[in-house]
Amino acid sequence: MPTIVEHLFRHEWGKMVATLARIFGVGRLQLAEDVVQEALARALQTWPYYGIPENPSAWIMRVSRNLALDQLRRETNFRNKEEAISHSFAPQASDDLLFSEDQIDDDCLRMMFVSCHPEIPAAAQVALALRTLCGFSVAEIANAFLTTEAAIAKRLTRAKQRIRTASIPFEIPAGEELKTRLNGVLQTLYLLFNEGYKASMGERLIREELCREAIRLTDLLSRHPAGNRPRTHALLALMFLNSARAPARMDSAGNILRLQEQDRSRWDKSMIARGMFHLTQSASGSEISEYHLQASIAACHCAARDFKETDWPQILRLYDRLSQIDNSPVVALNRAVAVANVHGPAAGIAAVSSIRSSKELRSYYLLHAVLGDFEARLDRPQAAAAHFRKALKQTEIASEVQFLSKRLDDCEAALVSQA
Repeated sequence: MPTIVEHLFRHEWGKMVATLARIFGVGRLQLAEDVVQEALARALQTWPYYGIPENPSAWIMRVSRNLALDQLRRETNFRNKEEAISHSFAPQASDDLLFSEDQIDDDCLRMMFVSCHPEIPAAAQVALALRTLCGFSVAEIANAFLTTEAAIAKRLTRAKQRIRTASIPFEIPAGEELKTRLNGVLQTLYLLFNEGYKASMGERLIREELCREAIRLTDLLSRHPAGNRPRTHALLALMFLNSARAPARMDSAGNILRLQEQDRSRWDKSMIARGMFHLTQSASGSEISEYHLQASIAACHCAARDFKETDWPQILRLYDRLSQIDNSPVVALNRAVAVANVHGPAAGIAAVSSIRSSKELRSYYLLHAVLGDFEARLDRPQAAAAHFRKALKQTEIASEVQFLSKRLDDCEAALVSQA
């Protein structure tokens, strides 16, 4: 039973919150979140005894709606609006009309742009959208931003307060305002996909449902006149090309497989084709965004018949260009991997040395995982083992722990053989 509710939470949360924001006003965003949360809790309490409804999503939406109405009726300032809101739920306004797929899709798009309104601080925009549209927990958002839960909680509270005080409209912008806010929307979708492609916490490395949701929302955006832009198609290409490789990232026992160990026949060719299509669509105009470059890197991997044929010099050139747009330490770490595959692991270690002091990477386990791999390739198992031990202390993903433990065991076995 909890699995079913979790599934609904992940897949329907954003739709329900966005629909309730349309009905009751985006200024009541916290109310929308609270009643959806309460409805899901009631589902856990009642469904084991009365059975799962024929349409679980509709059941949760009706309960959420009624809970919101009950709450609002207790507010004195609701009386003037009660007739107008109640009219929305008159017999002639059926659930099919109120919650049609077209209406829900439009609500989700509007909610995307509300979250990225310029009145909301930039640091809070993506966090708000991840919470309202995707149902991310505060902990998941904190991991996505490499920051603390307390910091994210404050951002969310202030963002919702700003929506109320600034009376931000529930609409899709136009003109120059669209360009600015579209960037925030795309960053939100990018972070959502990344959390699914390589989860920051939990038992599973890959959370397919989050990847699918990111692709669904980005595809929805790309088909709307407001979002049909080259960088939207570039982001969608990146998602498809990376998702295509997901089936081969783990073996049947759940062990992580490195790129050179993956069975490329398991890569999803239809997804690769869709990714290449959107990469072509993204080429219109002269714009080159970080999504263009990352999608091009993913395309290089998908185009190679095997690991040895990977065009690492081209990938390194793409990372050099990406670093000019995004000089984050995570991009620099990925670039170091490309450096190592072009110039050798010693050059990779030198590339990492310039970013090791970054505050954002101090608790990022991949820093030490990458260094451990470089040291192992240089046949320095003692140094490699030290890095793998540090990496193990910084990750909670069960599959990552298993993978790093195996690498550590290999290093210790090499030390014994050298003794």
